[in-house]
Amino acid sequence: MINFIASLSRSSKRLILLGLDGVLFPISLYIAFALRYGNLNPAWAIKTSLLLFPMVTAIGLILAVVLGLSRVKLSTMDGRSILRIGLCAIILTLSTIFISYAFQLGAPRSVPIIFGATFLVLATGTRVFGQYILTTIFNNSADQKRVLIYGAGSAGGQLAGALTRTPEVRPICFVDDNPSLRGLIVSGLPVFAAKDIEKVIKDKRIDRIVLAVPSVSDRRRKELVKKLTPLHCEVLALPSILDLIADQGLVESLKPVSLDDLLGRDKVDLHLPEVARTYAGKSVMVTGAGGSIGSELCRQLMTCDVKRIVFFDHSEFALYAIEMDLASIAKKRNIELVPILGSVTDTVIVSAALSKHEVNVVLHAAAYKHVPLVEANEVSGLRNNVLGTHIVAKAAKDAKIERFILVSTDKAVRPTNVMGASKRLAELVVQDLASRSETTLFSMVRFGNVLGSSGSVIPLFQKQLERGGPLTVTHRDVTRYFMTIPEAARLVLLAGSYARGGDVFVLDMGEPVTIWDLARVMIELSGLTVRDESNPDGDIEIDITGLRPGEKLYEELLIGKDTLPTPHDKILRAAESKLPKTAIATIIKELTIAAKNNDSGRGRAVVKKYVEGYNCPD
Repeated sequence: MINFIASLSRSSKRLILLGLDGVLFPISLYIAFALRYGNLNPAWAIKTSLLLFPMVTAIGLILAVVLGLSRVKLSTMDGRSILRIGLCAIILTLSTIFISYAFQLGAPRSVPIIFGATFLVLATGTRVFGQYILTTIFNNSADQKRVLIYGAGSAGGQLAGALTRTPEVRPICFVDDNPSLRGLIVSGLPVFAAKDIEKVIKDKRIDRIVLAVPSVSDRRRKELVKKLTPLHCEVLALPSILDLIADQGLVESLKPVSLDDLLGRDKVDLHLPEVARTYAGKSVMVTGAGGSIGSELCRQLMTCDVKRIVFFDHSEFALYAIEMDLASIAKKRNIELVPILGSVTDTVIVSAALSKHEVNVVLHAAAYKHVPLVEANEVSGLRNNVLGTHIVAKAAKDAKIERFILVSTDKAVRPTNVMGASKRLAELVVQDLASRSETTLFSMVRFGNVLGSSGSVIPLFQKQLERGGPLTVTHRDVTRYFMTIPEAARLVLLAGSYARGGDVFVLDMGEPVTIWDLARVMIELSGLTVRDESNPDGDIEIDITGLRPGEKLYEELLIGKDTLPTPHDKILRAAESKLPKTAIATIIKELTIAAKNNDSGRGRAVVKKYVEGYNCPD
């Protein structure tokens, strides 16, 4: 139900409300006649005024559009919204009176007044009832965080109102030190004594505590945090008034930076409810499940009604973290979680995992992705990214699973580094297996930099900001395509549903963003200013450090120029060149020997020979 409501477009919701009002106009008029004559079936009285019904309905629909009654969100229904409905009711009353006199209809003079009042009650009532139903549905969502607000003052009341309209959380109650507030209802929530907070948390199953006491001193705030920390709830705090107006240190004055604000474009809406059907009831294995993309894939799969998720990762801590993060949700949704500790280069473990857990879909996100590190460890990068992909993809083909999706990168296009070249070789390997597969649908997803992923520029800039700068950029003109982690993960899932075999999918990511501009925006979003020649008194400097080994100024998403459409207008299917089976066999053979002997020269020779557009910065 929640997914259906969320999937409706804004225009669809407006049409529903407009249609509801269109039904209420004649109903209200009928009720007005019934009330006037004290009869549930005043057909004999209505006969003399039938013209009123179509005319009032037409006028009412025009008024509803002009006054924007259908544009009011149910979740933000307030006094101003009711005033709009009241204005509509008044105009309808006057219009009904005018029509009755103009056409000499038999309706009594009291009918228009009763009609206007009835419409006001019904239109307001249906919207309030709809708001209540939606709130009830979202409040029963298993994913909601149950919030306790510490402080029932004006800040707490405003916070409760805001949280009530946020589907991800549900405000449950207040606690407050003020004895006069205990037992009262504030913003629709009960207020409990602060001394009883431990019992309240247990009884109300609280997940998160928010301190809404902006006027307290720093010392008191720290005391509260220290007191609340052992209660096993996430503790958040509204900024204090002093934090907002006083000259604090850099760390204290930082504001949270929204990654979506850094995209330089509107976030692509990749929410398609039908995609869930591709994975519903399936056993899905995610390699690199503990990484930034892999873990988000696992989280999004939780909403697709899958039967089982197999976490495959070589990092013990990452595997533990993602399993603990999703364990409670999986239990509620009856999804089996299977952690497997192993390397994608281990054929035995990979094949056993696919067979034992009856895997239907593989999402291959495991890869070494940091350009300078792979450049300094070429053999390890080629072994993991190319041979590992070949092992997992071939095992998937041999096991005759339904779908295999490779997570690739824009750095695979005319690469200047081994990491990008290894990902292009991985694509070629998958393309070859796709051409010889009768059962498994193979596809690849290629996207740009992911905001907030491990090793990306955003966490680096955040740490540099906390240290007081400078922010380091390798070149003033370096540009990159960016997307958020949820966008990247959803694109992978969409590709799996659109796959026809051997596809390379890319996202229309708009215009690339310069890293220098990204650094400047991050500084400004933190409430600071850039220090440069034109502003020597600024807060944070941006240093140019020079391009790193293998780093490109510009990234591309396509090798060729041809693209084909998909059911989503922002996702394209690229037509990329392939290599013959004999060439792929040679690549695998040569890289296997190079890995066995740790021969970087042999590995580099494979890259130079087989990767189209590879430009080695020797």
